[in-house]
Amino acid sequence: MPTLLALDASSNACSVALMHRPAGAEADEVSARLSLTPREHTHRLMPMIDDLLAEASLTVEDLDAIAYGHGPGSFTGLRIAAGIAQGLAYGAEKPLIGVSTLAAMAYAAHRQYHLRYVIPALDARMGEIYVGAYYCHQGQLTPLMDEAVMSPEALSLPAGQEDVDWVGVGSGWKLWSSMPAQLQAEIGQHIEDLAPVAEDMAYLASREYLAGQGQSPHLVQPVYLRDKVAWRR
Repeated sequence: MPTLLALDASSNACSVALMHRPAGAEADEVSARLSLTPREHTHRLMPMIDDLLAEASLTVEDLDAIAYGHGPGSFTGLRIAAGIAQGLAYGAEKPLIGVSTLAAMAYAAHRQYHLRYVIPALDARMGEIYVGAYYCHQGQLTPLMDEAVMSPEALSLPAGQEDVDWVGVGSGWKLWSSMPAQLQAEIGQHIEDLAPVAEDMAYLASREYLAGQGQSPHLVQPVYLRDKVAWRR
């Protein structure tokens, strides 16, 4: 596996993860930091990054790549994560890998709970959700619908996938009461407190890197999924 740093600020939490193989170790390790500090991501991310690298006796120059949560999620948080990742990558001449926050949530559900059919959803505010759908098998994710922003009333299962054990994860499922009755009957359970974090992004990004998917820093592009953005001052 590559030596890789991942960071995310797409939600109320900000997180950082470092994937590397310590000297003398036989396997890669992932160490992580998480801070539940809304609106303080700008001040928290760099100290967390510095702490992880120092703990592993590494510098940014020792990394093979840098990953970041490219969205969807908080407009401001996505900009912060993308900007920090871009600055680090430019300075150290490292490739960047953008990771979907929804894919990271699906991977977390698969890794932690061994779920296979997962619908990750994030509360997008303004009465909408960001949502995707994935089939998860042996650590691999297959998207079964395009990621989208929609009202919870409009959510439905991917076509032809109604007779499987779907599980919903993420803050978007707090809008359960607004979702269609038919969908509620088809969803076995939902886990509202699962959020995107850098640790899961590191696992996904490492596979992207090994597949040659790293990008130049100037190609950084957060994924908002909609043109309307709610600014909070």
